[in-house]
Amino acid sequence: MKRGFYIGRFQPYHNGHQSVLEHIAKHVDEIIIGVGSAQLSHNVANPFTSGERVLMITRALSSLDCPFYVIPIEDIQRNALWVAHVRSMTPPFDTCYSSNPLVVQLFKESGVDVQSPAMYERELLSGTEIRRRMLAGEPWKELVPRAVVQVLDEIEGTARLCQIARDD
Repeated sequence: MKRGFYIGRFQPYHNGHQSVLEHIAKHVDEIIIGVGSAQLSHNVANPFTSGERVLMITRALSSLDCPFYVIPIEDIQRNALWVAHVRSMTPPFDTCYSSNPLVVQLFKESGVDVQSPAMYERELLSGTEIRRRMLAGEPWKELVPRAVVQVLDEIEGTARLCQIARDD
């Protein structure tokens, strides 16, 4: 049984994440998806709760031909201990898939095999760009899976983001 681990904040989950996970699914028997910074929500950089992000991911991957687990992982603010924290929160895994330089470094230092899959249209497909577009009233829905649009509509995600971004 080969398991791969992939972590992100998913604020929100977008087509780039979907592309990477579809790639990973071709190389493993199961995927563990870590929802990073799980304790953060209701701010401009992290507007969605970990539960909402779990819902986005689970719905977007409903047709993925690979079993997966979605696990919220809170920050512990101690990089030297972070990989051990992640491992304590997840099923065992063989490979970490990440292109984040800090994540790559921490897992390599811990002796974990790390693969860095190519990121799909990174300039356009980033949570920062999608949140910027949501705040500016610009088109963003084509940048996320349809299931994520539905979740964001259900939770009134754009309205929340606009409200928390306001000055008092």
